[in-house]
Amino acid sequence: MRRIRLAAQIFCAFIASPLTATPVSDRVNIITATPGCVAFWDFVQREPDGTRRFTAHVPIGASNTFALDAGNYVHDYWGEGRVATYADFPLLGRGPFGQAIRIRQETDDTLRPLLYVPRARLHDSPIDLKGPNQSVTVVVWAIRESGNHALAGIWHEGTDLKQNETATIKKIERGQRQYALFAGLNKTGAACGHISENGASSFLNRYALHKANSAAVSPAVPADSPAAVLDASWQCFAMTYNHATHELTGWLNGDAGDRWLENPKTDTLIKSAYNAWLQGRLHREPGLQLGEDPTFPRDQFYNPPEDQLLSTKILSESPDERIELREFRYTRIQVTLRRGADGNFTETARDLAALRLNPWWFTHDSIYTPLKDGTGGPFTIGRVIHSSRSVGFTGWIGGVAVFNRALDAAELRALSAMRQLPVVAEAAP
Repeated sequence: MRRIRLAAQIFCAFIASPLTATPVSDRVNIITATPGCVAFWDFVQREPDGTRRFTAHVPIGASNTFALDAGNYVHDYWGEGRVATYADFPLLGRGPFGQAIRIRQETDDTLRPLLYVPRARLHDSPIDLKGPNQSVTVVVWAIRESGNHALAGIWHEGTDLKQNETATIKKIERGQRQYALFAGLNKTGAACGHISENGASSFLNRYALHKANSAAVSPAVPADSPAAVLDASWQCFAMTYNHATHELTGWLNGDAGDRWLENPKTDTLIKSAYNAWLQGRLHREPGLQLGEDPTFPRDQFYNPPEDQLLSTKILSESPDERIELREFRYTRIQVTLRRGADGNFTETARDLAALRLNPWWFTHDSIYTPLKDGTGGPFTIGRVIHSSRSVGFTGWIGGVAVFNRALDAAELRALSAMRQLPVVAEAAP
């Protein structure tokens, strides 16, 4: 309790003057004392003996410090390449918390190193966030050099997709996705939150599509830039999922911002969400409708709530017909109305004109809960296990924090401000 009170005092002082040279120990205390923090890796704290793996700062009394193993998932699943070691993660020697690891642009396609907590050491632990009534926040302080893929989370994408890269695979597993933070995905450089209800795909697409992208995007900064450039280039990526509101949100440097996708039925991936919206709408009409697929699984319909009309814009109007654009929190609907013999307008057609990508409305009541049979995914940093074997994100990662609730905007702005503090060098062990 005393530690929490002390950290709260430091937090209040930090909010009042965030750009002061806050000692690194105070920075760590601010993060770990933020309610809901279950793990924070600063890449400074290590095991005292043995291989001295990176460990997480955890709440007082917690016994699992989530030591990070080094792995090469191509070696583990394809039987190709070599075993990864900590030598595959060069250290910067400085950062917002004193250290950072580098995720490199590997040229050897049999080498995809990642840091991870194996499933056996995390199942039912505080970072194994899953099930109903569960919220989550992931925050990563990073410098993005290139790429748009995974930063951190439990997001085993599976190795079961039928494609050229899996022709020689030795170990096939279905997806075991729960939650994760990415560096953009469909919007490179954005902070992208991802969540799954089934560990696998969405809306009959081959990929999981419940994701939100911040409005702002991070710059691309060469990882070998001069120290002064790197020191000024730290970004704070974050994702939150609030189970009470069903909202999944991406945040970059403490700001979420609005992001919409116009005409989603023409988008390469999100057209699957459009079809899920269409099938759900048609299903609610009596009888079998034109364009309705009676085999479409009902648990994959995507119909965000439209119980509160925010605005209406008339797109065209004639004596007999009016076309309106109606905006709700998560959708913009184009509605066609025709005048009847009684003089009143009646809706004759509606279509999804735009879909909100930040925040994203998550249809389901529960985060995927793996069985207790070893099939769940690991917690990984820098990369995730997936079929395509692409390089993914490259750059520096200087801190990873996980919370068991959805942090609010003020809390995320405060954590983000740490990226603007004078960087510190790791103290000698």
